Amino acid sequence: MKVELRQDVGSNKVRKLRNNNILPGVIYSRGQDTKVVGVNNAEFIKVFKDAGSSSIIYLDLNGESIPVIAKDVQRHPLSGHVTHIDFQRLKMDEKIKMNIPIVLLNRDNIKLQPSLLLQLLDQVEIECLPTYIPKTADIDVEDMDFTTPKFVKDTDIASMEGITVLTNLDEPICSLSPPATGSGDEDFEVEEVESNEEITA
Repeated sequence: MKVELRQDVGSNKVRKLRNNNILPGVIYSRGQDTKVVGVNNAEFIKVFKDAGSSSIIYLDLNGESIPVIAKDVQRHPLSGHVTHIDFQRLKMDEKIKMNIPIVLLNRDNIKLQPSLLLQLLDQVEIECLPTYIPKTADIDVEDMDFTTPKFVKDTDIASMEGITVLTNLDEPICSLSPPATGSGDEDFEVEEVESNEEITA
């Protein structure tokens, strides 16, 4: 994904960038100067849709290929449109800590029905070299029952070589329960008062 250095800082110039379909952003790394950049909005949306925040993106900056992750993607609070991106530059020989989204596989094919699936955790923290970064932490829920939750240790990345899971392995990710019973419309008796009975306050 091609990016360009920019000198135009300040709210007015940034607004002009966005009007020209250019997203403002920065590339930062420990021990290096932060680079202020711009990237084509449509191109970023296309790449980010596939890579998300947990896959390596290679930025083309003046012919230099820079491995990064989209560390912070800021969005407009009303429209949801991307307004700014922080790219974290990766050192391929240096481990990185990051959060990986959890994906519940076969959640629409759970054999035990009727049932309610409750997800308790949506991401796990890991540490690894950039080349080992997984896109997601997957866990299959098709054969779940009502008595045994799924834990972090049940995810595919928990046993992957080169990846250290920092989240407690015994932390539950999801549980399955039977649907609630009762409609809330239970019949109840109304005690009638005889018409000739004297009612006092």
